[in-house]
Amino acid sequence: MTAKKTTSPKQAPAAPSQFFTPEGGPWGRCFLPRAAGERRYWLVKSEPDVFSWDDLWRAPTRTTPWNGVRNFSARNFMRDGMKKGDRVFYYHSNANPQAIHGICEVVRAAYPDPTAFDAAHDGYDAKSSPDEPTWFMVDLRAVEPLPAPVTLAAMKATKSLAQMALIRTGRLSVIPLTGAEWETIVTMGRG
Repeated sequence: MTAKKTTSPKQAPAAPSQFFTPEGGPWGRCFLPRAAGERRYWLVKSEPDVFSWDDLWRAPTRTTPWNGVRNFSARNFMRDGMKKGDRVFYYHSNANPQAIHGICEVVRAAYPDPTAFDAAHDGYDAKSSPDEPTWFMVDLRAVEPLPAPVTLAAMKATKSLAQMALIRTGRLSVIPLTGAEWETIVTMGRG
């Protein structure tokens, strides 16, 4: 396989972005090297009529490949940030109300997304190939439902979550969280 040239996780890209500035940026920390045993936190979105939290909970071994992501920033978070053992909130988007419904775990780190190579799939990308994949996915396993789903409105009303990526950059399907944001939302969801 020919490796694509990527930005080293130890260096910031030449041009600042909202995700990685020369100083590390608000979410650049998710690309930095990890301490031994360090767990990081994420949020993934799915429309409940496409694949809901309940669908994942009922899936064999409560596990699913998180495929079909076709946004470069979200792809980078999965490919370069997510690692096996990281915890992930499962969020229903385009729902009433939009809310986090459960907790997942990354059980397989990033690997090429085969839906990008399938011309019959909605996520097909003619520029991506098995030898030089553009798109990646991870496998997620449902760990536990939240007794009380945490709504977007409740998160927006929580002052300590004001800088959360979901609130600041709501359109991404894969979003990093800080440990403090994670703990706040877990507390809200468990009552």
